[in-house]
Order: sequence, then structure tokens, then C-alpha cells
Amino acid sequence: MPRPSAVLDVLRSFGALGLTSFGGPAAHLGYFRTAFVERRTWLSDHAFADLVAVSQFLPGAGSSKVGMGLGYHRGGWAGMALAWIFFTLPSALVLGAFGLFVTGTGIDPESGWIRGLLAVAVGVVFHAVSGMARSLASTPVTATIAVASALAVLLVAHSAIQVTVIVAAGVLGMLLLRTQTKVTEPSPETLRPVPRWAGYGAVALYFALLAGLWAGARFVGGPVLTRAYAYYETGALVFGGGHVVLPLLQAHAVGGQWMSEAEFLAGYSVAQAVPGPLFTFATYLGAVDGGISGAVLATVMIFLPSALLIVAGMYFWSRWRHYPLLRAAFAGINAAVVGLLLAALYDPVFTHGITGPRSLAVAAIAWLMLAVWKLPPWSVAAFGALAGWLLLSLRG
Repeated sequence: MPRPSAVLDVLRSFGALGLTSFGGPAAHLGYFRTAFVERRTWLSDHAFADLVAVSQFLPGAGSSKVGMGLGYHRGGWAGMALAWIFFTLPSALVLGAFGLFVTGTGIDPESGWIRGLLAVAVGVVFHAVSGMARSLASTPVTATIAVASALAVLLVAHSAIQVTVIVAAGVLGMLLLRTQTKVTEPSPETLRPVPRWAGYGAVALYFALLAGLWAGARFVGGPVLTRAYAYYETGALVFGGGHVVLPLLQAHAVGGQWMSEAEFLAGYSVAQAVPGPLFTFATYLGAVDGGISGAVLATVMIFLPSALLIVAGMYFWSRWRHYPLLRAAFAGINAAVVGLLLAALYDPVFTHGITGPRSLAVAAIAWLMLAVWKLPPWSVAAFGALAGWLLLSLRG
């Protein structure tokens, strides 16, 4: 049973991250690594990469799955719940409130402070990629896997490319890395084990809810079951997280005539300006469509699959990680995770965050603040907003 101080540590840590983690899933992983690998030393780079790899291999909210896993690792079930609540709550409250009072205009995405936060995300993700590459992609084989993974994601426009890359990297790892001592030796630190009943129960409940809600929406109908299935299905089946949910949610919300295209896009513009997971865009949609109860339903149902999947993923990884062949596979997968972050560093982080010399300067200073000056992530986010307001109100 985790110590109360560990649970309190989760609350404090994710309370701060929920307020300051701007920039999307790739930036969130950078913030997580800085906070929990470098600063608080909750776990090693290898254990963190294992958790990221498990998360990337499964559908759902990418950074939220990692956050839940970190919370469980530190504080058990209570830590997992608190990590999700406090990482999600700030953006859910903002987007839910905006959904209740939507006017159809949203926040101007060209506002200087928003563009400053996007520029900061470049420095954050670069810091994460460089740090993880030193630990996980430093040999000729792993570096090649990382670069090839990045190129594949950037060059192949397909929704399944990320999971395809991870599977391919796992196969290459088994073929090329099995004899390397780094692979067969135990990792410096392992993740907290998940009980057998929880691992198998999570898998069973995941599929039972998917099938049961589909049957309820199809044969019983009604707004509650229809919405519950729509949000659960989106959270259960989407790979890549973040922006990938938008076309699926648009098909349900606009295609199902829950709201207008203008209302949908207004919420999307605001979702770019708040910290935390982009999946809380569903909170906005639920609020527009069904008020407070709709917002709560949407939030719970879109994140529930992620919670079930990360529990199952951590359980099976803890059972299989000691086999040399599987450790070799995960060595390849860990290298691919570096490649996925490298691809995300370019698109969407760099392409959206850097528009000229001034935004590049903001990104470079953000990297210095994290990597060299060792300042806390919240100060980097504050710097980005202020610098953007002062320097980036004009295009640059």
C-alpha cells in the first residue's frame, strides 16, 4: 500500500502539471520526463520509456495514459485516480464553462500569448527528444530505428502508421537486439506491478463496455446511450491521441446534428489554448450538447478506455518484460518512441510553433530554461505566454 506522502506527492505534482502543461501530447511527455525522471526521480529513463511505449502501442489518450501510469507507479490506485483528475480538471473546467456559454467566436488562435505557448512547446519537446535519445537510441541499430520511425510517421499519412511503426520496431528489436547485453539485463527500475485480477479485469471490461454500449445505442437508443457510446468508442479505438480524435468527434457531433459546425470549431480553437489533454475537447462538446451532465458524461466516457488499457498494458508488460526476446522487442520499441517524438517535434510542434526568428528565439530560451538553467516547467509556460504577448502579437 502506498504511503500517504506518495499519494500527496502525486496530487501536488499533477496539480501543477494540469495548470502548466501546454503544447499537446508530445509536449506533455516532455513535461512528464522533466518532472518525474529528472527532477523527482520517481523512475528511470528506461522505465519511463517502457510506459510511453506501452501507451503508444494502445489506443486512447496518449499523454493521459502515461500520466495515469505515473500516478499508479507512485501512489497506487489512489495515485492513478488523482493523476487523471488533477491533470484533466483545469482544461475540463475551462472547456466545459466555455461550452455552457459558447458564442461561436472562441479565442483568436493568432493571439500572441497562444503563439508564445506553441513556441515554448518546441523547446520542451526538443529537450525530451534529446534526453531520451541519449538513453534509448544511442547505438547504431537503435538510432537507425529511431530515425526510420520518424521518417515513416512524417512521410506516410495514415491513421495506423504509429502502431505499425511500433510493431515493426518490436520485430526489428527481436531480430537485431536480442544478443545485446543492455537488452538482457534488467532495467534500472521497474514499474509498480499491477495485480492479476486488475489486468485481466481491465481487458474484459474494456471489450464488455465497447460491445454493450454499441448494442445499447443500436437497439435501445436514446440520447444518453448514444452519446456514451460515441465518446467511449472514440476513446477506445483512436490511435495517436490528441488531434486524431477531432474528425471522429466531428462525425458524431456535427454529423449527428448535436451542434453546428461553427460551435464545434469554436470549441476547437479554445482547446488549443488550455493546458492538459486535448481529449477534454469532448467536455466542451458534452456541455454544448447536454449541459453539465453532458460534460461529465463525455469526459468520463472518453477517458475510461485509456484507464482500462493502461492498467492492462502495465500488467502484461510486468509479466513479460523478463523474457529476453520481449526485452529485445521493447528495446526496439523504445527507440521507435524516440522517433515518434522526433516526428512530433517537427509536425505539429515545430510547424505550428515556429513562424519566424522571434518564435524561434522563444523556443530556444525555453530549452535553455529547462535543460541548462533547470527551471520548473510552470515558469517556462509563464515565460512563453508573456514573451508571446510582448513579441509575437505581430507575425514572427
